[in-house]
Amino acid sequence: MRMPSIFHAGLVFTSASLLLAACGDPKSNDNPTTTNVDPTNTSESDTDAATTGVDSETDPTNASAESDPTDASATMGDSSSDDGGVSDSAVFIIDPDGAGVNNECDIWAQDCMKGEKCMPWDNAGGNSWNATRCSPVDDNPGQPGDSCTVEGSGVSGIDDCALSSMCWNVDGETNMGVCVGFCQGSEANPICPDPDTGCSITNNGVLILCLPFCDPLLQDCAEGEACYPEPNGFFCSPDAGGEEGAFGDPCEYLNVCDPGLFCADAATVPDCAGSTGCCSEYCDTSEPDAMCMGNGQMCTPFYEEGQAPPGYENVGICIIPQ
Repeated sequence: MRMPSIFHAGLVFTSASLLLAACGDPKSNDNPTTTNVDPTNTSESDTDAATTGVDSETDPTNASAESDPTDASATMGDSSSDDGGVSDSAVFIIDPDGAGVNNECDIWAQDCMKGEKCMPWDNAGGNSWNATRCSPVDDNPGQPGDSCTVEGSGVSGIDDCALSSMCWNVDGETNMGVCVGFCQGSEANPICPDPDTGCSITNNGVLILCLPFCDPLLQDCAEGEACYPEPNGFFCSPDAGGEEGAFGDPCEYLNVCDPGLFCADAATVPDCAGSTGCCSEYCDTSEPDAMCMGNGQMCTPFYEEGQAPPGYENVGICIIPQ
């Protein structure tokens, strides 16, 4: 199985004010595998952060089910695998730079000194979390679900949330957001205590957040968000594309395409030049006459045959077959 060609892009922060809310309810499965989806890059840009979730054995919003997509090792494959269990035909972009991450601490182990916590931040003066640092834990920290405030910006790595959590969906004008917990366990076997969430691992492993899942065909996320693919499932992320993000627009990040679209490899979108990728659309493979907007594109199953979690069997993507 070849490497995925859907854009391996990370999430970026934007100053836009966005709502944090749970998304629809995609379904789970024993070891479902997807179509070359692996959006987790750390390069810089002006886009935003994410939020989302899923259920149980028959409803992907329940992470406690044994065969639920909230377990990274059981969903799109172990996050350490070569292709995340995605089908050969999918076309997502690979991490463009492959650069190493400059981490001061281990986000999973939380190995900072007492009174500090390991936090994702941007150490390059950009808008994308690309490293980790030890930051002070507030004297009266907020718990996941509580409102919170950041110091400086949403990517500063300094906030008033508790250990193993961070301030998410920060409004760039007020510096306020909502505390969201980190995944527990390990990258190979991530765990989220809340059965309604799954582990979203992006930005070369710097961001590890317990977020609700969503359905890319329904686009059942909160206003201002869209349903985007990640290695461990589909998650609601703030749509950070601004006026850009329409079909065929260039993209270098996961959350810059409009709702109903994803960042696809440039070779799979007609007339996509001068960018790593361009926005293309999801499609429903159960529709006999499913049409794609792009010349030469075909509605291609996102998951390999027999590997889609319940509720995701008809998820397809519009690509030029490679």
